[in-house]
Amino acid sequence: MHHDITLITTLSAALGLALLLGFLAVRLRLPALVGYLIAGVLIGPATPGFVADVELSQQLAEIGVILLMFGVGLHFSIGDLMSVRRIAIVGALAQIIVASALGTSVALYWGWPPGASIVFGLSLSVASTVVLLRGLESRGLLDSINGRIAVGWLVVEDIVMVLTLVVLPPLAGWLGGSGSVAEGDLLTTVLSTLSKVTVFVILMLVVGRRLFPWFLWKIARTGSRELFTLSVIASAMGIAYSAAEVFGVSFALGAFFAGSVLRESSLSHRAANESLPLRDAFAVLFFVSVGMLFDPRMLVEEPLRVLAVLAIIVFGKTLAAFVLVLLFRYPLNTALTVSASLAQIGEFSFILAALGASLGLLPAEGQNLILAGALFSIALNPLLFNAVEPLQQWIRSRSRLARAMERPADPLAELPASVDARALTGHALLVGYGRVGSRIGRELMEFGVSLVVAEQNRETVEKLRSSGIHAVSGDAAEPEVLIQAHVARARILVVAIPDAVHARKMVEIARMLKPDIETVVRAHSDEDAALLRKERVGSVFMGEHELALSMTRRVLEHIWDEQDKASK
Repeated sequence: MHHDITLITTLSAALGLALLLGFLAVRLRLPALVGYLIAGVLIGPATPGFVADVELSQQLAEIGVILLMFGVGLHFSIGDLMSVRRIAIVGALAQIIVASALGTSVALYWGWPPGASIVFGLSLSVASTVVLLRGLESRGLLDSINGRIAVGWLVVEDIVMVLTLVVLPPLAGWLGGSGSVAEGDLLTTVLSTLSKVTVFVILMLVVGRRLFPWFLWKIARTGSRELFTLSVIASAMGIAYSAAEVFGVSFALGAFFAGSVLRESSLSHRAANESLPLRDAFAVLFFVSVGMLFDPRMLVEEPLRVLAVLAIIVFGKTLAAFVLVLLFRYPLNTALTVSASLAQIGEFSFILAALGASLGLLPAEGQNLILAGALFSIALNPLLFNAVEPLQQWIRSRSRLARAMERPADPLAELPASVDARALTGHALLVGYGRVGSRIGRELMEFGVSLVVAEQNRETVEKLRSSGIHAVSGDAAEPEVLIQAHVARARILVVAIPDAVHARKMVEIARMLKPDIETVVRAHSDEDAALLRKERVGSVFMGEHELALSMTRRVLEHIWDEQDKASK
């Protein structure tokens, strides 16, 4: 009896070869994803030997994108996105314009038609969801202000690309491709798309926010772990598919909103943990699928064009994002982290390139150049992340350059002169005003503790000041920010951000300015907690551990109270 085992063969070859080459890459001190990409090239149609099913691999990779965006939605609320909307919306739109203009100009210089040049430029302007999120997660930055800005920026880019994918077909004839376009048809298409997206968002925020957390609780009450895992995966896949089929929203954005509404449930952390293994496995398949689409002959036939594309992605986009973040008066560390996050292209670039080719706009050479740029920019992205800290130190070692980039004239970088000096003596200096920091701040103020907040999110600082809370904008790992927050006269330093490296720097600077200052630090994981305690940064608290201790203490208090009552 003969069976079609294409799926099994593709999975076995992709995962097995990715494991071997990923392990080899790590042993050579390279990112593991370099091995995954090379595995894809080796089992792709452009190299001799075994050839995996390319179309099937692309579908498996799409599942990885869905699960990854679902996981992001579980951690990234609409409130988080709105908190960085100013820089995310303006920054993403400006960066798309700059990167698209660079790509279009280069393609026109090569002699390509205007339509092909525009599609090519747009394909180079949008970053990869998978690469960005893996880069932020691996460094514990997803919940930081830098991570929220980068993810918010990416969500705006995805929305723009969704609209582009809808508008491009009716415009194809006007741009020199197949088909024709009428102005009325284009306007109708755009309005129809915006209406569908609006309806989807409203349904998810109004109906989904109530329905899906309730459904998750019903499943959890059965006590079946298998059913709970199935409900999580089915919700992610079902909502993503419905969003694409019914409302014309991409799979990625549909899954993102699915995670956002499930985040309202207290079971969101368990849902994230249950989907993590599948997410990691399918993310590997995504990198393998990218490698399968690449034709290595391009490196020999058109090396200068490949370098030009790579320069636009890695340097052009990076520099544009870097300058834009600084213009919004965010710290140097934020500018470097966000620009490194966006210095690659991925899944939306492939989708747009494929659509352009099917409409007769983009030549085969353009599609292969986009794949080459994606392959090398993805491989280089971890190296760019690793270069953030050395580059930051190098810039700060050049005092004139550092002063120009740190925006010293920023009105939010120092407290107003009208602040009462008594409020800046013996106060608690709180670093970070996110979900954890805001709760700490409210509790301290309820007990009458004088408070000064140091926060990187400028919108948050503006809101705090409008509420009468003393706050400064900037990265508290920089001495100037702690000085502006009057750390030398503070009673205690409370670090509420989940970044062990930055927390250690903050404590070192604070103790240099005030040796006897008391410090309380938040840890994100067991490893971070162990590192911080080893460095003796003060009292270290970690979410799950401290929550368990608090709950245990409450149980023991209740038992002791019952025992006291019984003894009387």
